[in-house]
Amino acid sequence: MRQGFVRSMIASLMMMLFFSSSIYAQELYVFSEPASNIPAKSLNLKYAGKYQRGVMSGNPEHRQMVSAQFGIDRKWMIRTGMTISNMYQPATKFESVNLGVKYRFFSRDELHRHFRMALYADASRSRNNPMFDELSTDGDQSGVQGGLILTQLLHKLAVSVNLSRMEVLHPRRWQAAHANAHPYSAYNYAISAGYLLFPRSYSNYGQTNLNLYVEMLGSRNIGKTGGFLDIAPAIQLILNSQTKVNLGYRTQLRGDVFRMSTERWLFSLETTFLNALKRKRA
Repeated sequence: MRQGFVRSMIASLMMMLFFSSSIYAQELYVFSEPASNIPAKSLNLKYAGKYQRGVMSGNPEHRQMVSAQFGIDRKWMIRTGMTISNMYQPATKFESVNLGVKYRFFSRDELHRHFRMALYADASRSRNNPMFDELSTDGDQSGVQGGLILTQLLHKLAVSVNLSRMEVLHPRRWQAAHANAHPYSAYNYAISAGYLLFPRSYSNYGQTNLNLYVEMLGSRNIGKTGGFLDIAPAIQLILNSQTKVNLGYRTQLRGDVFRMSTERWLFSLETTFLNALKRKRA
């Protein structure tokens, strides 16, 4: 009888842990990041593809991105990646490398809810010359970006705010002939919401999660006037609690800057290996 009681308690605890970790799925945003990190000592591998029609060429364009994230501990996470693209030239070529770090400095956790804050910094080295007024470290320009993320989880709904500043570090920035041709600084912002639609209740680790997202993504240039605001709905499947399949569409609501495209599709696939960085005992 005692053994049966112990087994029942262990099973209940496992279900509580599984429910608590899985309910956070709705803050795994498709176009931005939450304040939460991947689990400590874990490795996350991600592929993402962006697809659009170029405003200048009128032809289909794409960017292929691969990245790896490392959970150092519960507060620190680092990320590195690279991109190939045909967005700035007709042929698909190597485009950029990037490196990022995130530090979660505040966390107030309760049952089925939490509030978290994190600081992050990204740096990119790109072969592209400045051509457009949209600034990012996703491969478009060489530069640095730093920001603050605030994420609130309320049972099946998660809302997040991301505020950052981007600085382009390209030699043309300091050349008189190009100094006013393009913006080299911008404030970027995102307001993201995610909702866990299925399952209604959890019974095992293999259940597929279905999450719905909508994100508002914007930018305001510094030095050169102009900005834009986009809306980006997305759908996400989580398989076996560790593999995510994402599909999203981003389109401009308003804007007065020169962009390579005002609408694009995003498809991404990623998986997490728990305890992959944990040192094995001899």
